[in-house]
Amino acid sequence: MTDSIQTTLARACEQLLAARGVHGHWEGELSASALSTATAVIALALVDRERYAVLIRRGLDWLKNHANADGGWGDTVLSNSNISTTTLACAAFGFLGEPAPAAESWLTQRDGGDLVRAIIARYGKDRTFSVPILTTCALTGRCGWEQVLPLPFELAVLPPALFKWLRLPVVSYALPALIAIGQVRHHHRPERRWLRDRTRQASLRVLEKIQPSSGGFLEAIPLTSFVTMSLAGMGLAHHPVAERGVKFLVAVARSDGSWPIDINLATWVTTLAVNALGDSLSESERAPIRDWLLAQQHRELHPYTNAAPGGWAWTDLPGGVPDADDTAGALLALKTLGAPVSPEIAAGIRWLCHLQNRDGGIPTFCKGWGALPFDRSSPDLTAHALRAFNVWPLNRAVARARQRALAYLARAQRPDGAWSPLWFGNQHAPDEENLTYGTANVVRALPPGPMRDAGLRWLLAAQNDDGSWGGGVRTAPSIEETALAVTALVPLHRASAIRGAEWLVRATDEGRVFPPSPIGLYFAKLWYYEKLYPLIFTVTALKRVGDFS
Repeated sequence: MTDSIQTTLARACEQLLAARGVHGHWEGELSASALSTATAVIALALVDRERYAVLIRRGLDWLKNHANADGGWGDTVLSNSNISTTTLACAAFGFLGEPAPAAESWLTQRDGGDLVRAIIARYGKDRTFSVPILTTCALTGRCGWEQVLPLPFELAVLPPALFKWLRLPVVSYALPALIAIGQVRHHHRPERRWLRDRTRQASLRVLEKIQPSSGGFLEAIPLTSFVTMSLAGMGLAHHPVAERGVKFLVAVARSDGSWPIDINLATWVTTLAVNALGDSLSESERAPIRDWLLAQQHRELHPYTNAAPGGWAWTDLPGGVPDADDTAGALLALKTLGAPVSPEIAAGIRWLCHLQNRDGGIPTFCKGWGALPFDRSSPDLTAHALRAFNVWPLNRAVARARQRALAYLARAQRPDGAWSPLWFGNQHAPDEENLTYGTANVVRALPPGPMRDAGLRWLLAAQNDDGSWGGGVRTAPSIEETALAVTALVPLHRASAIRGAEWLVRATDEGRVFPPSPIGLYFAKLWYYEKLYPLIFTVTALKRVGDFS
């Protein structure tokens, strides 16, 4: 390992260790979100425009100051303008009587003269986000209620175990939106369905029951805003769910006037940081992190995804939902931290095994919800679970789950050798896919063989001339994507990995700066970046270079 790589690694490790909070784990910092800011402003204005005038003003000013040069907004300040975020920002300005001519012009040029059709087309048959956007448009007077598709909120009163058989038009984690948005649409444009009238109060009781103590559904600003504005829009601004939603939105507003997409990814970034640092953590540093991670394991049935006990969520906050990626990450981190086999470890592995779909792949939250993309099996999640199975081979059930996962990954591999992930993308790549993220993470989980070789060949072909990687072949590079590729390649293709490591040295000014890129996807094509990702991924990559020197 060269002196410059060693220097960069040392500085990166020092910064990553310094980024811990007072309790010894990492919290990270999510990007500000124009979409979240717009929805929060609208929700607060619908509840009480005068009472929340200061927050509303700050939010509008932040949006004004962070519009893209073309007049539109992307999800982050580093994102390209998109029709969803720009529509919601325009709705906020229009509802509050402030013109946004540049943004309106941007929309007019891109919606083909039919905004509603353009929004629906962006999301296809998945109504998880298209219906909330159009509901917001209706609540702010930008479209009529007849243009908002109905949602079957009456189904929320059924036992959760039945949901996977109902092929709902929203994903598993969107039950709060199904109830609140379905109800406000029915309130303004009633349908002749007696069951919907009969279940209004019952489904509102379900909504109240599943709201976390923080008031924030999933700790997510957009989802909580959509629920809150929907209740306010049908005269229920003082309903307990709406009041707790407002309290949440007020509490998490940032001092610059913006809101993030979610509050934090504390569990996720802690597991990534632990697995990156490895033996750089002393035993005295490991123990509190180990205890904290074990304390984050969910011990009860989740109230609306119906997830069994044993999994981990992305956050330590009450709105988190157990999911495959974070459970696998926690199990890997606990192994790195020296945790012994225990009932908690066994419960986590059992949780992952039980989540496995019939096709052998691993979905995010719920087994069997295969109707919509964000509930289907995914290569990145399956590979992460496979790595957890590899380090915790507890019994024959794990061995069977491992073989089924490998078979799924073989079927999911593209003809060119790559895999497409679910929770990460690249705005510069075709179809906004991040094949580098997907392929690098799958390759790390695989045993030697033709499947791994094909993935490695794709990564080699995707390397840019300067040694970097972007999200696909010959795409604009990022620290995150280059580090991921280096991590996957270094054991077997050292020359290419070293070229990538040297690019990381240059891109970070030998470990002094770590500019993030918006490669994260937070549900339904919502982009984000996380301040710690480039730092964590660089440490992972350069430590691996050192391990194989």
